[in-house]
Amino acid sequence: MQWNDSGLILSIRKHGENSVIIHAFTREHGRCAGLVRGGVGRRLRGILQPGNEVDLGWRSRLAEQLGTFTVELRKSRASGLFDSADALAGASSALALLDIVLPEREPHGALYDATLLLFDALNDQPEIWPLLLARWELGLLSEIGYGLDLSHCAATGMTTDLIYVSPKSGRAVSAGAGAPYREKLLRLPAFLGARSLDPDAAEEATSADILGGLELTGYFIGKFISEHHPRVQLSARERMLAALRRRHAPDSGKKITENDEA
Repeated sequence: MQWNDSGLILSIRKHGENSVIIHAFTREHGRCAGLVRGGVGRRLRGILQPGNEVDLGWRSRLAEQLGTFTVELRKSRASGLFDSADALAGASSALALLDIVLPEREPHGALYDATLLLFDALNDQPEIWPLLLARWELGLLSEIGYGLDLSHCAATGMTTDLIYVSPKSGRAVSAGAGAPYREKLLRLPAFLGARSLDPDAAEEATSADILGGLELTGYFIGKFISEHHPRVQLSARERMLAALRRRHAPDSGKKITENDEA
């Protein structure tokens, strides 16, 4: 059995003297693992970097076996990230999440395309990638069956003034309905809610909004991890959040999309 596909390298682990096992997120075949012979050699060392976009050829005698990969570089995305510690932390968090939460060999084409857009921003748009990362995590939750319903208020059905999310149901709550329970509810920034497609919502987002959005998605990502992967620690994501908090805490009211180098 064999197939060819494009993919992003998620992680690499040495296997034996000269080979490595890589996990890749592919467009048509989802998250897949495979052995790369000679992967520690000079020719492949620069290609086999987490975050690089590659062309993959997978072959195995049986579909359920590990199989072997041939790898050719499609686009070097990892090298540009080393110029920014924060962007590198954001990329590491996204790659680790994909490696943890995605089931093996299950296609997620829309998520794959969104991930490429996120990595484009991580490399080229330092002022907006934290906002895009929060939206990307919201989409990731939908892909793994943990999607939030942010279209209307869970209590009243209202579609306006949605500023909270229920931590139990993952549904939006309006300001009026949520007021008596605001200490128990999660904050919903406008750029993630009903106005998520409104360009003004992104333009108006502050550093505090971005961090709030990442805390919201992080709550439900953590909930999924605790239920399905209880021994896994989201250390890469914690490092990314810590980096963003250090950079933006003094400017929590500042618009993150205006001259912020995230």
